[in-house]
Amino acid sequence: MAANNDSTTTDPFEDHPRRADPLGRDDSEASDWGDAVDAEEPAKPTAPTVPTTPTAAAAAVPPASVDEPGPADAEPQVVADVAVEPPVRGHDQLVVTDGVPRGVKIAAGWAWRVLLIAGLLLGLGLLLRFLSEVTIPIAIATLLAALLSPVASRLRKWRFPKALAAAISVVGGLAILAGVLTFIVQQIVSQSGELAAKAVQGYQQLLTWVAGPPLMIDNRQLADYGNQVLAWLQTIDLAAILPGYAANVGSGVGHFLAGFAIALFALFYFLYDGRSIFSALLRFVPRAARAKADAAARNGWNSLVSYVRATIIVAFVDAIGVLIIALILQIPLAIPLAALVFLAAFIPLVGALVSGFVAVAVALVAVGPIQALIMLVGTIVVMQVESHVLQPFLLGRAVKLHPLAVLLAIAIGVILGGIVGALLAVPLLAFANSYIASLAAGAEPLEPVVEAK
Repeated sequence: MAANNDSTTTDPFEDHPRRADPLGRDDSEASDWGDAVDAEEPAKPTAPTVPTTPTAAAAAVPPASVDEPGPADAEPQVVADVAVEPPVRGHDQLVVTDGVPRGVKIAAGWAWRVLLIAGLLLGLGLLLRFLSEVTIPIAIATLLAALLSPVASRLRKWRFPKALAAAISVVGGLAILAGVLTFIVQQIVSQSGELAAKAVQGYQQLLTWVAGPPLMIDNRQLADYGNQVLAWLQTIDLAAILPGYAANVGSGVGHFLAGFAIALFALFYFLYDGRSIFSALLRFVPRAARAKADAAARNGWNSLVSYVRATIIVAFVDAIGVLIIALILQIPLAIPLAALVFLAAFIPLVGALVSGFVAVAVALVAVGPIQALIMLVGTIVVMQVESHVLQPFLLGRAVKLHPLAVLLAIAIGVILGGIVGALLAVPLLAFANSYIASLAAGAEPLEPVVEAK
């Protein structure tokens, strides 16, 4: 028994010693290590083996201890080799397991995700449009809050109470807006007689120019065209149309007054307790992402405030430029035209185009085509200086938007909300751009998030 325990042989493919053959056979007579059986017992069926590497087979069987060998007559263990699967091919190779190429699967995944996002945006737009009597006043109040929040913050630093600071900001803003509109209306009324006389004189000059080369249209043809227009106007049944327009105007006035009240109420509370309102909205954000969402929203709000400030400065410069050109050319209604340019500058691209067209039309009717051409060139120069010098300098990289993005935002805003949508599209785009960029950069909050009670 002792001799059997001490007699060991070493398999060149094994990392552990092997006991001697119990039948006394040497290595040349033994078939395989897994086929050895006891001499006194019949052979037991063994599990089929799959050829594999020697290292894998060795790893499947724990090595026997040399210091504590087992008894010589113990039955050897029968171990079935485990088949090793071939290595998985890399991502750079085309893997087809179910007949669908990997590229088609990726394209399908992108397709349904893009359709889902588009459907979500479409549904959100339809919901906002359906609730426009509430959403539009809230959006306007948000924009006005970005405009007046520096004033309210300054008043609070001067030890004004929060409610008083918000009230002064709202009332002061309304007073300035009402004063500007009143001044425009007064100027138009006071100069309406002069403008009418200039219009008649300009119309006579236009007829003289049309009758000459190169058009060569005489007064008889122009009279015929005028008679055709009058005949078309006489075919319109004003008695049937006016009641419908009057009802629409009355309904529109009612909706405007309701929206105006909502906007004022929301503006006051945005200036008075805007932080607490936003903290309450943060409760809908998962707690793990709440701090980053708060920091990104603050950066977006700062960008919105910067955009409104820069827009005011740009609009003021545009108005001054148009006013100087109109005074040099002695165009009537120069101050109302400048005020109109100032108000229209809050709608990017479209506002400048419309206000410039009005200024050129007044110059054409009042003083003649040469002055109108000069007015057109001067307006274009002012707009180019605004778009290429003032806006990049004032806005900077924080709210820099591509002109194509601005144009598409205005177009979508017009489709969803008309003039009000065009007014709100670019500021909201500036906020969204800064918000998403801050989230992508991993912005951290400047202070802990205040939980709403």
